[in-house]
Amino acid sequence: MRGNTEEKTLRQRLSAGKLTRADVVRRLGELAFGRANDCVRLVLEEGADLGKLDLSLLAEVRRSEKGAVEVKLADRLQALEQLTTLVQESTGELDAFLDALRGEEQ
Repeated sequence: MRGNTEEKTLRQRLSAGKLTRADVVRRLGELAFGRANDCVRLVLEEGADLGKLDLSLLAEVRRSEKGAVEVKLADRLQALEQLTTLVQESTGELDAFLDALRGEEQ
């Protein structure tokens, strides 16, 4: 579970326009590999403490007139695809940097 302080810091950096690539990679990793236990706990446990639940994967909760509950989570595949793209871009930049250090040009 991400702490309130970390969440607040991330929101401040986002609003100040100072969000880093590492912030984005970390968040995408959390979405791609995070656990949905607390999202399920939210709908199954009466009186669940919202302040203690990690609902970062939660996209939507619906309750029908008949009482059925539908939970929609973040798209893990999309997060993983974006994470892969960012990591590949980083690798390409690193390779270019190392080539420049070696005196190789592309």
